[in-house]
Amino acid sequence: MAEPTIAVLDVDGTLVDSNYQHALGWYRALRSLGETFPIWRIHRLIGMGGDQLVIALGGQDLEDRIGEEARERQGKEVDALIGEVAALPGARDLLLAIKERGHRLVLASSGQPRHVEVALDLLDARDIADAVTSAEDAEATKPAPDLLQVALQKLGAPADADSVLVGDSVWDVEAAKSAGMPAIVVRSGGFGDDELTGAGAVALYDTPGDLAAALDETALA
Repeated sequence: MAEPTIAVLDVDGTLVDSNYQHALGWYRALRSLGETFPIWRIHRLIGMGGDQLVIALGGQDLEDRIGEEARERQGKEVDALIGEVAALPGARDLLLAIKERGHRLVLASSGQPRHVEVALDLLDARDIADAVTSAEDAEATKPAPDLLQVALQKLGAPADADSVLVGDSVWDVEAAKSAGMPAIVVRSGGFGDDELTGAGAVALYDTPGDLAAALDETALA
């Protein structure tokens, strides 16, 4: 009998509504270091790892000059905003629906460990998830597939195990494609439908709750 599909779920922007806090954190951190970028440009990169985000914004020179300090300051800026983060509608219902169908579930976050802990509390997910990742678990961040591969490794599953990613950004979809996973996407990341489907998303839902209600139409039935 085939093993149930493994559900690999992104956290920021997918289960908790934190993308805009992260974008503002980057804006403030970079501006404090003398570099001002339009927030819309930063938002377009949320979901990408912090190391790659700085390069995508300002090139390798910016990364070499202030990348490490910018990441540290961004984390502190998010600390100050973390109380404004909330679980997205139906997020915990989605986790429970996936588990009720017998699937193993990994919360594959690339966030800083202390921010992941806050998300776990918001979702009351500690007893639901079979494994959890953070930024400390992979050297290469999204859109590289490393974190998704680590998610499978944490379950002792092979790289080609039957699995599905649930995410919110084009960077999630690209990482999933590289990892050989189909990607289901919620729109809460703020990306356009055409961008998400163009990147390879197999299905789109407004909220985690909408996905939970339609789960029987997906590979996580």
